[in-house]
Amino acid sequence: MVAPDTLVRPLVSRRVLPSLALVMFAVVANYAALLSVLLPNHVEAIDPDRKVANLAIVTSVSFAFTILAQPLVGALSDRTHSRLGRRAPWLLAGAVVAAGFLLGLGGLGSVAWICVFWVVVQFALNGTDVAVAATVADRIAPARRGRASAVLAGGGMAGAAAGTAFAGPLATEHRPVAYTVLGLAVVAAATVFVLVNRATLRDDAPAPTRDGPRRELLRGFWRRPREHADFLRVFGSRLLFVLGYQLILTYQLYILTDYVGLGRDDANRLIGLLTVLGFATTVVGVVVGGWWSDRTGRRTVFLVAAAAILGVALAVPLASATTAAVAVFAAVQGLAGGLYLACGNALAIDVLPDRAGGAGKDLGLFNVAVNVPQTIAPPVAALVITVFDGYRPLFAVALVSVAASAVLVARVRQTGDGGGEAR
Repeated sequence: MVAPDTLVRPLVSRRVLPSLALVMFAVVANYAALLSVLLPNHVEAIDPDRKVANLAIVTSVSFAFTILAQPLVGALSDRTHSRLGRRAPWLLAGAVVAAGFLLGLGGLGSVAWICVFWVVVQFALNGTDVAVAATVADRIAPARRGRASAVLAGGGMAGAAAGTAFAGPLATEHRPVAYTVLGLAVVAAATVFVLVNRATLRDDAPAPTRDGPRRELLRGFWRRPREHADFLRVFGSRLLFVLGYQLILTYQLYILTDYVGLGRDDANRLIGLLTVLGFATTVVGVVVGGWWSDRTGRRTVFLVAAAAILGVALAVPLASATTAAVAVFAAVQGLAGGLYLACGNALAIDVLPDRAGGAGKDLGLFNVAVNVPQTIAPPVAALVITVFDGYRPLFAVALVSVAASAVLVARVRQTGDGGGEAR
């Protein structure tokens, strides 16, 4: 039997990774700008007294509806035959749909309609996201996955910094402009990817021939715990890590205003600065983690280190409700996030159950570990804030979740590349 990674095609163009990084820049810029700045300001403008509960509704409902977006789009892309290959059509379509609904989002004055539009935007952006991840699995050999993941993570974090810095000054009086520019940016990035790689897109690995009935497609999502224990451990570890991070990110604006005591305009400006600070340290984590994990062939040790570093970051604002404390948090969590992005994505591809024929589906399943905590984090955070009457316990809950993530990933013993140890 041919080993799965012998079916991975080499990069046929040096423009593939940079153009994929550009797409990730635009996608993450949308996520960061909307979740950290635009949606919290939009929701607060509609009903200031119910801002915490309404933001929880908007983000939780949208994430709940989009949990299956990546597995579904990934599975469909595995079976797609087109002149643009099997990933690019979904990458481009997701960008176009997201942009269309972002154009209308800025003029909405109802929390319910914001939910509807944000559901569609998130579903579409998730489709673009999984198409990018599956392209890496299709084209990158195991020895270069850490560095490839580092390039994409760097593009994403640069997008997060740029998106929040761009959205902050526009968050109150010019939100429709911000929504429109962000939507056009993701379409432009997807178009650039297709144009610069058009000569090689048809060389994409052929779609599998298992085009059976729909029930076979659905059955393919099930993974036996004993057969794919490492995949499930990596899944669980990412879920807990993202949950710990997301509990704070969702209410970042309100933490600055209600916990630290800043005015709203100052908080909006500071979010952009904190994101830029976090981006600078993320670059360090991404470069060190991606290069070093490829060099050593060890992934889990970096993920445990990332969880420990994020735990330190969470402990600082837990102890001190000051601007300096949140600045330290931003810098240190950036380092942790960079390590986790580079090494976590590489390890996920290493342990895929069916990399040759089902990379899109399996990576889509794996990325549910991002969508689930994004779904449950807002109501959990709102509950903690309400029950304990403040934000300090929120940092403690996040710290526990991150610690559990480290324990789980430390149990991963083997990669999907021939049974070698992942440590």
